[in-house]
Amino acid sequence: MEADKLGNQTGLTPYDHEVEFGYLWGGPAAIGNRKDICVSQSFDFPTAYIQRSKLADQKDSSAEYRYRTERMQLLLAAKELCIELIYNNKMRGIYAVQHQNAGKILTAYETLMQRGEANRLEYNKASMNYATTDSELKRIDLERERLLAELAAMNGGQPVSFDATAYTAPTLPADFEQWYAEAEAINPSLQYLRSQVEVAGRQVKVSQAERLPQMAVGYMGEFVAGERFQGVTVGVSIPLWHNKNRVKQARAAAVASEKAEKDSKTQYYNRLKSLYNQAIGMQQNLALYSSSVSKNGDEALPIKALEKGELSLLEYLMEMQYFHDCFQKQAKAERDLAHLLAELTSYSL
Repeated sequence: MEADKLGNQTGLTPYDHEVEFGYLWGGPAAIGNRKDICVSQSFDFPTAYIQRSKLADQKDSSAEYRYRTERMQLLLAAKELCIELIYNNKMRGIYAVQHQNAGKILTAYETLMQRGEANRLEYNKASMNYATTDSELKRIDLERERLLAELAAMNGGQPVSFDATAYTAPTLPADFEQWYAEAEAINPSLQYLRSQVEVAGRQVKVSQAERLPQMAVGYMGEFVAGERFQGVTVGVSIPLWHNKNRVKQARAAAVASEKAEKDSKTQYYNRLKSLYNQAIGMQQNLALYSSSVSKNGDEALPIKALEKGELSLLEYLMEMQYFHDCFQKQAKAERDLAHLLAELTSYSL
């Protein structure tokens, strides 16, 4: 951004001075040699400098909006990684409990089989259950390491510690239109497009100003043996061909910028409207689902029933699979909602 700003503020001053010196040998020698000196300064019509200066200021503002847009996109990408980390942290907690219970069951069935109170088939089921939970824990740990590595890469190579298991989801307002108006006003990507429209409009005025004649003033001297001529020079450059179609091109670019901004606003509105409706519906469904799981999702009951002999190992595994599916669906729903809300509120990052 700083480099772009320096580039925008370059070339706003008049052209450099031009100095010419000529030494001409005379012939015959009696007439002497001739020396010519010319110092001149060329400059555009003053209106061009005024319009270029205003254009440079508008380009500076546009550079800031582009910087804020890229910053927002970077922070959103980091937030998306954090959401995935929260999901994996939560799933690891669920599997850690299952892995612990699977270890207890395996140890118990080893003892029972040694006593002759359990058969090989039941022991194999307990062993496979333990291996499954152990494998899933390792898979989740590998995924967490991958996500943490990506987050560290975005953090300049500095490792990030992230053990959160809960989302900090914002509350969506009831009135979408009012909320959207606020979001549109401060969204840096839309501000950048608006600034590009202003830059294109100013470029038209710059192109019009550059069609005006260029001027040059200076000093010229001619020195011959015993004689000299010196005085002021004035020149005018009439732009007949060099800037042909420059104004037409600038006007076409301005129209294109206006249409691009209008289209982006339409796309942004429809995208946020769709995400908003999805988020509202998902919030309602998740609230009902979470309420049902909290009332009926006591996973300690199956293990107690197994210990008392009220459930067989196969029945216990089926019950735990039911609980696991419920917890996993709830965790995925929370993760998906967090992703929706992150995109909806990305303008505030």
